Amino acid sequence: MDKVPVQVDGRFSLGNILGSGSYTVVYHAQNIIKDVVVAVKLEPITHSSSVQREYHILKHLEGGVGIPRVIWFSRESMYYALLSRLKYIHSHNYVHGDIKPQNVIVGLGDLKDTAFIIDFGIAKEFWNTAASLHIPFCQGQCLTGTLAFASINTHLGVEPGRHDDLESLTYMLIYFLQGSLPCSSILKYKVDTTIENLCCGIPIEFTMILIYTRSLAFSEGPDYNHPHSLLHILCSAPTACILDLNQPDVPVITPSSSKS
Repeated sequence: MDKVPVQVDGRFSLGNILGSGSYTVVYHAQNIIKDVVVAVKLEPITHSSSVQREYHILKHLEGGVGIPRVIWFSRESMYYALLSRLKYIHSHNYVHGDIKPQNVIVGLGDLKDTAFIIDFGIAKEFWNTAASLHIPFCQGQCLTGTLAFASINTHLGVEPGRHDDLESLTYMLIYFLQGSLPCSSILKYKVDTTIENLCCGIPIEFTMILIYTRSLAFSEGPDYNHPHSLLHILCSAPTACILDLNQPDVPVITPSSSKS
């Protein structure tokens, strides 16, 4: 099986392998929120998920003597992966500053399901380590990054912060789903286009994420769990859209199925 995450769904910390089958692996895991031990079964994503089928059978048999109790099933999306990459970058006091499709790539071989954020040429530190202070808010900066995916504040010459990376990531995901951005490259369109129109025809969770990212103050630390929870709702929905980065002409993202 390909390289697996350290955590699943943001709450299950994976430990030793308990067993495996042709396509699935079962892990000893810890629910780090409720501090309970569970077993988590993972499989690489396919068009037909045996884990999902097993989950529905076990839910139907739930309550019977000797029948395992299932807690949860979902597809662990690369949406989460990109969000976690930004969280990691920000935790080391850097703002990437140029989140766009061309700066998201997938690995080869054993890393073919791993998404990488690249090109840190204009990344900046947002935290003054010596003074233990956030850098000051300032305006009049030259526009950096890529016009189509830059945040509104970046267009206006405001020093970029963590919320701008998240806004750019949201634009990128909307672009993946829509195939284009109606506000491409022109500030006036970004300001005048309502979030509802920008997200028209795609799940409402993206509207909520964009509203949240735009509401953050310059020095405010994002609550990464909030967009994560919205993406979890999206990926758990019966009609959830699936983005697939492995398609060469459609730079979009693939989830993997998991059950605990």
